[in-house]
Amino acid sequence: MSAREIISSEPATGAELWRGATGDVDAAVARARRAWPGWAALAHSNRIELVRRFANEVRRDADRLALLIAHETGRPLWDAREEVDEVIARVEVAVRAYGERTAQRRLDSALQGRAALRHKPHGVMAVITPASSPAAAAAGHIVPALIAGNTVVFKPSPKAPACGEALVQCLHRAGILATVVQMVAGGADIGHDLAAHDGVDGVLFTGSAEVGVAINVRLAANPGKLVALELGGNNPIVVWDTPKIADAAALVVQSAFIASGQRCTAARRLIVRQSLAGELIEQIVRLTDRLIVGAPEDDPAPFMGPVCDNRAADGLTESFVYLLSHGGRAIRHLVRLDEARPYLSPGIIDVTDVADRPDIEMFGPLLQVVLVDDFDAAIAAANATRFGLCAALIGGSPAEYDRFWAQTRAGVINWNRTTHAHSTAAPLGGIGLSGNHRPTSFYAADSCAYPVASAELDQPRAGIGVGLRDT
Repeated sequence: MSAREIISSEPATGAELWRGATGDVDAAVARARRAWPGWAALAHSNRIELVRRFANEVRRDADRLALLIAHETGRPLWDAREEVDEVIARVEVAVRAYGERTAQRRLDSALQGRAALRHKPHGVMAVITPASSPAAAAAGHIVPALIAGNTVVFKPSPKAPACGEALVQCLHRAGILATVVQMVAGGADIGHDLAAHDGVDGVLFTGSAEVGVAINVRLAANPGKLVALELGGNNPIVVWDTPKIADAAALVVQSAFIASGQRCTAARRLIVRQSLAGELIEQIVRLTDRLIVGAPEDDPAPFMGPVCDNRAADGLTESFVYLLSHGGRAIRHLVRLDEARPYLSPGIIDVTDVADRPDIEMFGPLLQVVLVDDFDAAIAAANATRFGLCAALIGGSPAEYDRFWAQTRAGVINWNRTTHAHSTAAPLGGIGLSGNHRPTSFYAADSCAYPVASAELDQPRAGIGVGLRDT
């Protein structure tokens, strides 16, 4: 493979799926800067019409896009179809959010004239997204940026350039100029160059905490460049008093293992009252044993596919062994199901007696169990992380949920729902290593335009009534 070439392979088979040249960041940014004045001057209603046409293009191409997502990520086809539906839904969410979050407002004040609030686009926005959600995460940044009047240079993950290219093609077919939205393929070096480019006015990033922190550090001396980081999580799911143990087990399994645990919102840590643990874990293991692991189009349909590549599979296996060797007790072994391909069986490990639990995002189907005796200890265990993306409480009373909500540090806090459950009418983001207080979803508009306050009169009217000498 040439140093200037990107190749994407299917995790399930290893077959080559996409091949293309590494993008030219300088040229792409220059084109975007030239296109920006014309795009920003376009009527807001016209930009909305164009992104709605994009949603229609995605609808028309839904089957092909779902197959592409499934094959490039390894996820089951049913899961990929849900992501395509999410891309379509995000368009209307972005339209509504722009109107509510960044609408033009005028406040009349009689003799004092008018006070006006309007929003301006930043200019050229860099959008950098992961392979775990190659279409929805990209659309969640690109569409709000376009509605606000920005041009976009988009760098997808080097593990999902085919999905990125297909999404951009839909945008272009909708009538959005090729200079207004461009894709540059490449690895981490291209992403860093794009984020730091002098011609880029803002960076919209979704990905790992490690890369997000590196971007933040690199741009720390440039406060004029907007940086919005949506990072990962070491997310807790707490199970407390409930008679519905089977339902609780299903919520835990869905939270931990859907998409092979490769979602930023996945549950990484199960915190459970010790008196409930035996029955709950028995139900979780029984359900996990029934999960089908397979290729995207297998019949019967799998619950989960492979992880993204062999390196990720090896890293997760090493993490499981590390926890075992430091006091962990295997409840269900994380097993490599295929020596050549990155298929893993879901792993569950009791880490209650691990003295120094690694506070990292183990991005895959590996669930750590922590046993506690009281609710205060459960909340303390949930907060024992530098991350703060998602948390969920299963069971408990309304008063206990109120305590959990008030005392747990996370940007999404759910009750008797999975950690993934999220309304598109709400923001999605976290604190700590999970983000920099610039959430996406309904609040994405906030990162795509800046407010401009104006005091206005139709004619100048002024006088100085104090501090003047007599004439």
